[in-house]
Amino acid sequence: MRKLRKAYIGLIMAFLYAPIALLILYSFNASKSRAQWGGFTLRWYRELFADEAIMAALGTTLSVGLLSALIATVLGTAGAIALFQMKRRPRGIMMAVIKLPMLNSEVVTGVSLMLLYAMVHIQLGYATLLLSHVAFCVPYVVLSVMPKLRQLDPNIAEAAQDLGATPLQGFLRVILPDILPGVFSGFIMALTMSIDDFVVSFFTTGSGVSNLSITVYTMAKRGISPKINALSTLIFACVFVLLVGINLQDLRKDSKRVEKVRIPY
Repeated sequence: MRKLRKAYIGLIMAFLYAPIALLILYSFNASKSRAQWGGFTLRWYRELFADEAIMAALGTTLSVGLLSALIATVLGTAGAIALFQMKRRPRGIMMAVIKLPMLNSEVVTGVSLMLLYAMVHIQLGYATLLLSHVAFCVPYVVLSVMPKLRQLDPNIAEAAQDLGATPLQGFLRVILPDILPGVFSGFIMALTMSIDDFVVSFFTTGSGVSNLSITVYTMAKRGISPKINALSTLIFACVFVLLVGINLQDLRKDSKRVEKVRIPY
C-alpha cells in the first residue's frame, strides 16, 4: 500500500513538472522547432534581454504586480480587521460579498470593470490596469488575514492600551506581529494572481500598455518564440529560489525554537 501511495504521488508530480522540465530544456534548444533538438545554445536568453517589447511587458507586469499587491495588502488587512470587529451576522454577509468576485467568472469581472471605466470616462491604460488588479486581489488578502485574526487573544489590544500604548502603537507592536504571516501570505497570493492574470488585464488595459500574459497571447497568433521559453525558465528559477529561501528560513526558526525549549541536563 505504501509503494502504491508513493507511485501515485510520483505520477502526480511527474504530470505537474514534466511540462516545466520540457520548457526549460527547449529554452536551450538551438532550433526554433519544438519537434527536434538542434543543439545547446544560450541564444534565446541573449535575444530575450535585447527584445524591447518583452522587456517592456515584463516591466509592466512586475510594476503592476508589486503595486497592486502592496495596495491590496494594506486595504485587505484593514478590511479584515474591520470585518473581525463586526457582529457575527453582518460579518457573514460581508464575507459572502467579498468572496463573490473570487467565485465570479473573470470574463464577467473584466467586462464589468471595462464598462465602469467607460461610464465614468476613464481612459483605459496603466491606471485602469492597476486599479483592476487591486480590485480582484483584495479578497485574497482578506481571506488570508482573517484566520490569523481569529487566532488572536481578543483581550490583547485592550491589554496593550492599559499598558499605555495608543491604538496605533498597539496595532503596530502587538497585533501586526501576530498576524504578519497572514499578511505576508496575502501579499504573495495577490502578487501571484496579478502576475498570472490575463482575462481582466485584456479587458481593462489600453493601447501601448500590455503585460506578459497579453504579450504571449499576441505572439501565440503567429507562433510562440523560444524567447518566451527562456523568460518562463527565469521566472520559474526565481520562484524556486524564493521558495527554497523561505523554507530554509522557517527551518532555522524551528531549530532555534527547539533549542530554546530543550531542557539542559
